[in-house]
Amino acid sequence: MEKDNLCEDLVSLIKGYLRNLNLDNQTLPDIYLEFPTQKEYGDLSLNLPLKLSKILKKPPRLVADSIISYINQEIKGKELADYVSSMQIAGGGFVNFFLDNKYFHHILRQIISSGENYASNQLCGKGKFLVEFLSANPTGPLSVAHARQAAVGDVLCNILQFLGVKLKREYYLNDEGNQINLLGDSIAARLKELKQEAYTLPENGYEGEYIIEIAEDLIKNKLEAKAKNPAFLCDYAVRYILKIINQELNDFGIKFDSWYSQRELTKSGKIKKTLEILKEKGLLYEKDKATWFKSSLLGDDKDRVLIKTDGTYTYITPDIAYHRDKYQRGFNSLINLWGPDHHGYIGRIKAAVQALGEPADSLNIVIVQLATIYKGGEPLPMSTRRGQYITLREVLDEVGPDASRFFFLMRRSSAHLDFDLELAKKQTPENPVYYVQYAHARICSIMRSTLEKPLISDLSLLVEDAEIKLIKVLWKFPRTLGMCYKNTDPYFVTAYLQELAEALHKFYDLHRVLGDDKKLTQARLALISAAGSVLRQGLGLLGISTPESM
Repeated sequence: MEKDNLCEDLVSLIKGYLRNLNLDNQTLPDIYLEFPTQKEYGDLSLNLPLKLSKILKKPPRLVADSIISYINQEIKGKELADYVSSMQIAGGGFVNFFLDNKYFHHILRQIISSGENYASNQLCGKGKFLVEFLSANPTGPLSVAHARQAAVGDVLCNILQFLGVKLKREYYLNDEGNQINLLGDSIAARLKELKQEAYTLPENGYEGEYIIEIAEDLIKNKLEAKAKNPAFLCDYAVRYILKIINQELNDFGIKFDSWYSQRELTKSGKIKKTLEILKEKGLLYEKDKATWFKSSLLGDDKDRVLIKTDGTYTYITPDIAYHRDKYQRGFNSLINLWGPDHHGYIGRIKAAVQALGEPADSLNIVIVQLATIYKGGEPLPMSTRRGQYITLREVLDEVGPDASRFFFLMRRSSAHLDFDLELAKKQTPENPVYYVQYAHARICSIMRSTLEKPLISDLSLLVEDAEIKLIKVLWKFPRTLGMCYKNTDPYFVTAYLQELAEALHKFYDLHRVLGDDKKLTQARLALISAAGSVLRQGLGLLGISTPESM
């Protein structure tokens, strides 16, 4: 075995077992090897017997026993037999695989020889991906809700690219419409206030301090007369706020390959062209002086209005044209990261994609839930229009980009996140990002203190439980990235890095790396060197620094 293909080999063997059963392919269950959470359940676990039991009408344990017998027969005399020390039946019919230390020494050699590229190019995803994320309306500084979407999107892209996926990052700029007009009206009111003229704030207008700052900037640059033109005022405000957003993203380590303007989309005539295509397909109709899209024919829960009675477009209309343009630019796999307020929007945009002749599964929509910021044990208020919300800038100033990025990724994207500012600032193991970074710094400190080189020729000396445990955690890294790919969620990397840091710290507390036994010292240096390499890869994917001292 020149590479880590043990799991693939086992799956291949199990597929052979299934073929021998001569079952209808339609009834064959998926084969998936899990990492057991408890040591007594081995290193890999297979629940296939439970699935097969109903099909074969046999007890799960009997099915498990037949699978074990088949694998034992097939691996006899092969290298795989040296790595699988035993297979046991547990619970209601799980097959648990116990792997020999020789296999983990083999894994460690592979990690060391791979250097900083361990687990890269594992998938080499086909096609051309476009990942659209954040896409916050340019009506104010980024909130923590936007910040979480930015962190999730950026790190997801890092992971996909690390795995060989070709992709581009895009920000959809909603720079026209009612919200932009409301932004201009809010600034116009503040201009009057600053000039001590009678004014009325627009209903549901924007009330943040930045609105006053924009009004002050207009006065400073003697642009009050031009600002009486709503089009000029809105354009000026959007450009002003985009400068703020760009600087915030730059300080957060977020870069986009392209910014796509809705205003330019409208000017291009692509929205009208898209409506013509839908009409030609018989998917539009008139009702109550409005134009409707027959989205219910394509999986949506009801039809949607595209053109209102006053002739203006609804929110979805430019979005359909935008998605058509994505495909026309050559992208065949789209990933959209949206906030929870867009959850009900999924069905209609999926229907639109199918109406355009594209497969529904070519669009993957990920909902990123909100984050609540806590300070002193109390949640901080969030109201975007009233300006009573915590901005990305405030979080960056409070805890810095490293802790911000890590904390925003510490829960599944689909789960609400509580962000404790006080915890994020602590320089103690209680703070997870500090705990992980300190593991890397500790490794660097050891390597600086010795002239010994980490050799891999005597890795068989690594037999202690903490040593093997650390190698086993390193072994999980490629599978962890695969889970991120499969679930379109980078959360698994933060959980993994905490597990790796814990294994490293425990090993360090129990065993001396630099001892009197030179060969053992070299083997242990090789082990922590490999751990350092994986830590750097993981933290690098998160966009987080790897300090060499703390």
